Parts: sequence; structure tokens; C-alpha cells
Amino acid sequence: MPVVSIKLAGKLTRAQKKAIAEEITATLEKHADKPARYTYISFEELPEENWAIAGVLLDEDE
Repeated sequence: MPVVSIKLAGKLTRAQKKAIAEEITATLEKHADKPARYTYISFEELPEENWAIAGVLLDEDE
């Protein structure tokens, strides 16, 4: 049973989540022989203030 967790800064629309979930599920089914009905995908959307790259929070101006 594949479990895929997607963590990202910002928000996705419902349509974007649906498209991503469909493509990841299809990829696992095609390349790993995992049945779609057993593939679980979760989305974790975090505010940009909770992400940093190279010591700089994403919501900071450079």
C-alpha cells in the first residue's frame, strides 16, 4: 500500500490536488504495479513563513 505525502509552501487549488493525485496514482500503478485503490496521497500545505531556504523564510523580502 503506497502512502505518498506531499508537503509544500503555499496552497494548491482543489483541481491542482486532483490532477497531482491522479498522476501520482497512475505512475505508481504503471511503474510499481501498485493498485490505484490502495494508493493513499496526502497534501500538507504550510504557510510560507514556516519554510526557509538558505536561512531565509520564504515570506521575507530579499
